[in-house]
Amino acid sequence: MVTGGAGFIGSHLCERLLKDDTIQKLVVLDNFLLGTEQNVTHLKQYARFELIEHDVNDLAFLNSQFQKNNFDTVFHLAANSDISISHSNPNIDFANTFAVTWNLLEAMRINECKNLVFASTSAIYGDTQDDIHENYGPLKPISHYGAGKLASEAFIFSFSYNYNINTYIFRFPNVVGGKSTHGIIYDFLRKLKNNPDTLEVLGNGKQEKSYLHVSDLIDAIIFCKNKFTDLTNIFNVGGIDTITVKRISEIVLEETNSPHILKFTGGDRGWVGDVPKFRYNIEKIKSTGWKPKYNSEMAIRKAVNEMFNQK
Repeated sequence: MVTGGAGFIGSHLCERLLKDDTIQKLVVLDNFLLGTEQNVTHLKQYARFELIEHDVNDLAFLNSQFQKNNFDTVFHLAANSDISISHSNPNIDFANTFAVTWNLLEAMRINECKNLVFASTSAIYGDTQDDIHENYGPLKPISHYGAGKLASEAFIFSFSYNYNINTYIFRFPNVVGGKSTHGIIYDFLRKLKNNPDTLEVLGNGKQEKSYLHVSDLIDAIIFCKNKFTDLTNIFNVGGIDTITVKRISEIVLEETNSPHILKFTGGDRGWVGDVPKFRYNIEKIKSTGWKPKYNSEMAIRKAVNEMFNQK
């Protein structure tokens, strides 16, 4: 089962999973708050694929699906993935990031499902200039999204230990690519359509982060899931370098042939909860033999073209 499988990352993951003929059935559970049926319509050609519109917070429904399908593995991607929107309504991340994980873990415990792959985030580490590795601490998230993911991880670890659930936790920063529903490229492209003259850039443009193309993220998830069998497996997944917001805005203008003038709003960050810079250490996953195909600029350029040309 893939929760949130009709969303941006989830739909790409489902495409990859269905290429594996050993998977007898793939069930996607999505409430369509961020995901869309259009993202996975082309997957209905597979007899092994089933799409269900439903909320993961419905434990009784989850139990019925586990009993019906006898799931071996759950890929859990269902969450509020837009950090900026929960500032005014913290309940979004309590309900859609943490509670969905709790209900899923309960269903897995009740039905003795033994494999969980969890999409976590670099936001759990908070606002720090330190070298961020998997054992870094203390963890002090500054966004409700990061707090919801960190709380989810805590219960995943305890359920893993108590009920012998093999877990794979992937902590990743900014993921870009086709079918994205928010984020820096999505915002820039939307602004280009709405303003014929200027492109507004939140902050001073000096914010600098690592960006990962969604295809590299899916490669990392599948690679580690197939390679490791420890009870708990944790990996930072990110790009091999960083890029500034100003440079991203320039790439968007270059790739779309837009004559817009850049207009910066000022300040060192784009919104409350934004982490303007961080040093993300991916040496652990690189030591396994995986590394991204695209650096941050290549990932941005590829994503801009995918999103600018998508219907």
